[in-house]
Amino acid sequence: MATHPLDVVIMAAGKGTRMKSSLPKVLHRLGGRALLAHVMECAARLSARQAVVITGHGAMQVEAACAARTGAAAGLSLQFARQEPQLGTGHAVQQALPALLDDGITLVLSGDVPLTQAATLEALLAQCDGQRLALLTLTMADPTGYGRIVRAGAQASSQVRAIVEHKDAGEDERAIQEIYSGIMAVPTRLLRGWLARLDNKNAQNEYYLTDIVKFAVADGVAVVAHQITDGAQVAGVNSPVQLAELERVYQQRLAVGLMEQGVRLADPARLDVRGTLDCGPDVEIDVNCVFEGRVSLGEGVRIGANCVIAHAVIAAGAVIHPFTHIDGEALGVQVGEGALVGPFARLRPGAVLGAEVHIGNFVEVKNSTLAKGAKANHLAYLGDATVGERVNYGAGSITANYDGANKHRTVIEADVHVGSNCVLVAPLTIGAGGTVAGGSTLTKDAPAGALSVARGRQLTIENWARPVKKPKG
Repeated sequence: MATHPLDVVIMAAGKGTRMKSSLPKVLHRLGGRALLAHVMECAARLSARQAVVITGHGAMQVEAACAARTGAAAGLSLQFARQEPQLGTGHAVQQALPALLDDGITLVLSGDVPLTQAATLEALLAQCDGQRLALLTLTMADPTGYGRIVRAGAQASSQVRAIVEHKDAGEDERAIQEIYSGIMAVPTRLLRGWLARLDNKNAQNEYYLTDIVKFAVADGVAVVAHQITDGAQVAGVNSPVQLAELERVYQQRLAVGLMEQGVRLADPARLDVRGTLDCGPDVEIDVNCVFEGRVSLGEGVRIGANCVIAHAVIAAGAVIHPFTHIDGEALGVQVGEGALVGPFARLRPGAVLGAEVHIGNFVEVKNSTLAKGAKANHLAYLGDATVGERVNYGAGSITANYDGANKHRTVIEADVHVGSNCVLVAPLTIGAGGTVAGGSTLTKDAPAGALSVARGRQLTIENWARPVKKPKG
């Protein structure tokens, strides 16, 4: 990579009319993150000195989204430049000039081109080397709509002489299949002078950034092209169709990467990672699973079909059965070693399951800790609870944790057995080894080792007749 300081200019001013959305185009999501976030993270991986984001349409939304950045982009120094009105790509970069220093290289990226790899840009920067104008190019079977790379000769190694935009290209130029990707690296000290010479005498009456190529040639500055074959790296998003196509490319590449690490995917085409998924050895993931935020799967974890898992750490040997929904949000969810969860279970923020905990079908856990070996196997709710080791929590039982104004905690100590259809009205503590009889509603602490019964006495009325409907009319 070039040793010169790097400043990245990211084009993010466009309206994106073909998206048919009120959301600025660069904020549409791919892999769970805004298109612009992917570009900013790539800039961060290049150790850029700063990024200057050119905003225009939806500028306040775009700038607010950038301010909330996380992950690799969190430490990226960021500035904004407004392009109002929008008079072309050259005009856009002109708005960034006050923030750029002449000792560096300016790398121009597009906020709607999310899959460019850092290694590709490093190679481009090496070709620039603070001395040359370097263009990222690609050969396309159908180059319609793209600027064409015009060279001095027929050979691929011939000197680049110009970039001709499609609308301005003649018949011979439109036959050229090598196109300009929209990504360039240029010495800032040279860029400043070339931008001052731009005019809008073209078919679109815009100030084209690509016109700086002819200025470089005229000034005797070498113009080099780094040509790649991977079209997805330079593919932009202009419509929902293109967004969906790139989403599939992104997911397929993630799936391949996971399998190369040893993860077994039942069907790579039916995996969606919308964040970061870290996997240990011998992880198995069935079909139609969605992972959001940061998810970590320990060694030997098995994920059943049709699970949605977000913001969670799942320890070695745990099994998540089909149709389970785990969403940790800000608090996260932790699943201990060898735990069994599901099917049809729901773990909400703050759920912490110890080793060998069982959470069965239609059980919901929120902001609760279950110690080793605790079980809630059927149709139950645990909210704001601390559950000790080896507790058995019966079907249909709930913690009544909310009084209408405040949340209260339930403590169930080790080896407690809670029968079916019980209501534990918090704040409440059930002592170690205690038993709660089925159908009980407890409103007071229950002592250790005791049987607690809190239900109405059964009453039988002999020869009782059910009400009957009166005949109509």
